[in-house]
Amino acid sequence: VSLKHVVFLAGGIGQTPFVAYAKELTERRSYGDPPRSSFRADRITICYGARSADWLAGLTDFENAGCELQIATDDGSAGHHGLVTELLAKILDSDSVDLIVTCGPEPMMEAVAGIASQADIPCQVSLETPMACGIGICFSCVARVRDASGTWDYKRTCVDGPVFEASQIDW
Repeated sequence: VSLKHVVFLAGGIGQTPFVAYAKELTERRSYGDPPRSSFRADRITICYGARSADWLAGLTDFENAGCELQIATDDGSAGHHGLVTELLAKILDSDSVDLIVTCGPEPMMEAVAGIASQADIPCQVSLETPMACGIGICFSCVARVRDASGTWDYKRTCVDGPVFEASQIDW
């Protein structure tokens, strides 16, 4: 499947998974044994927000992975002075987007999920729930996730995720 435009929204250290995902979507790298099948993206924009320029990391890595980079800082020391979600709103006003993927602070991801829902764009969230055991035994990393009938249950982020459809999360 080829997507024309994918937007990543990262907050703080939420940028960590996006370099590898960008490489996979641009077919610069494959992962898994055998390699997993994945979408392909013609264009990737990463909107990356942090408190200040001092907190930004890996900027050249994103460019080397084929991403268009847009920065937002809370204090205005780099890029857009304001919230990273404001960058997403600007993109959606001017471009067609096929998929939004977000990782970072939960309030930011909830806001992104709302924006994506209003724009009727699929959105995936990568939850950063603390995982004590990492193998699903302790249930310390649960998130409330809706099923097809609309009821919710707890899903373990470590084994059932960490990526979920944003519309399924019971924020």
